[in-house]
Amino acid sequence: MASTEPWVMENGNVKGLGKEMRHGRTAHNMSSSSLRKKSDLTLVSKVPFGVARKLLANLQEVILGTKLSPLFLAIPLAIVAQSYGFGRPWIFALSLLGLTPLAERVSFLTEQIAFYTGPTVGGLLNATCGNATELIIAILALSQHKVEVVKYSLLGSILSNILLVLGTSLFCGGLANLAREQKFDRKQADVNSLLLLLALLCHMLPLLFRYAGNSAAVTANPILQMSRVSSIVMLIVYFAFLVFQLWTHRQLFEAQEEEDQDDDLISEEAPVIGFWSGFVWLVGMTAVIALLSEYVVGTIEAASESWGISVSFISIILLPIVGNAAEHAGAIIFAFKNKLDITLGVALGSAVQIAMFVVPLCVIVAWIIGVKMDLDFNLLETGCLALSIIVTAFTLQDGTSHYMKGLVLLLCYIIIGAGFFVAKTPLNQANIVNLGVKSSTEGIFRA
Repeated sequence: MASTEPWVMENGNVKGLGKEMRHGRTAHNMSSSSLRKKSDLTLVSKVPFGVARKLLANLQEVILGTKLSPLFLAIPLAIVAQSYGFGRPWIFALSLLGLTPLAERVSFLTEQIAFYTGPTVGGLLNATCGNATELIIAILALSQHKVEVVKYSLLGSILSNILLVLGTSLFCGGLANLAREQKFDRKQADVNSLLLLLALLCHMLPLLFRYAGNSAAVTANPILQMSRVSSIVMLIVYFAFLVFQLWTHRQLFEAQEEEDQDDDLISEEAPVIGFWSGFVWLVGMTAVIALLSEYVVGTIEAASESWGISVSFISIILLPIVGNAAEHAGAIIFAFKNKLDITLGVALGSAVQIAMFVVPLCVIVAWIIGVKMDLDFNLLETGCLALSIIVTAFTLQDGTSHYMKGLVLLLCYIIIGAGFFVAKTPLNQANIVNLGVKSSTEGIFRA
């Protein structure tokens, strides 16, 4: 690595971060940092063997360096439950709990690697791994031809970010800062809202095309083709957005830190683990996420039947809440501290990443493996998405916030959740539609 880089010394050791480098930390990183705790390496430093000392130090930093570390116990319990044939609802619940600390640790590891690669590569890595849990669950569900689960879970991730996370953050932040007006940078919010509206257009067109067509048999193939073309366009726009965010207009998205930082906020001045250690831990945790995601996808129907809750409600409401609890909690904590730019970066940034990257990527992956997935999320789901994006855009238009705005967003999420709880949409709805298309086609040929 070149010695001219500002984050590396000539002897290969990492320097302490300068102000501009600290400001280059993403909102996701800073949100997750609020749940970390400082590790006491006093006992570990007394271990005589260098390899053992380094291994124990890594274990303490990675496993015990988060306030969510007790939830790691759910991972071996889920594996044991799966191996010995315990109740499938228990496997589902334990796997979901085990995914919670893993998502936060992935953010921590990407930040550690960014110390060695620089802010730009670190930002790209964070953009790729920021929603690794949702992406892995979606790909595993696609491999099992559970297209509806993919659509529900991704829709739920978007709704939870722009309504639940943002609403709770603005509500709690407004109550905690009644004496002063809360302000945020509108520029970042405007760009994210624009991208969400573009994603909404790509979801609306297949739905409108289906209702405008003469019959489902005629519009099925064009809708699929339109969805694939739209997905390619969305991916192109997302990569252009990364260039906009990480290079040309990077100052709009930097998580601004105040000069008088709080004592409980850990601002890393140097990495706590090595580059290759971080890389190995990242690969290992991604593998564990894939394993637990496979358990979740394989047991979601059993949990639905056992609990008497529809798969749509579990996928849209429960999966996003539990899976991203760590990131969501961090966003709320920063809202309490009147740092809304970080909160908006987490909530809107995650929503944009799901809508403009994960969803179209799933359509392309499904195309590659021979699964027919389109952007038609049905009328109820698309309507909820449209109204949620519009309400959120209106909420953020003036650059100020108070608890009433957060309350409205939060109540919108509760109403939508109640709607999906009552609706109880069957998982095989797509199969029912396909059977209806087939029957209508056969009727046409008989006539």
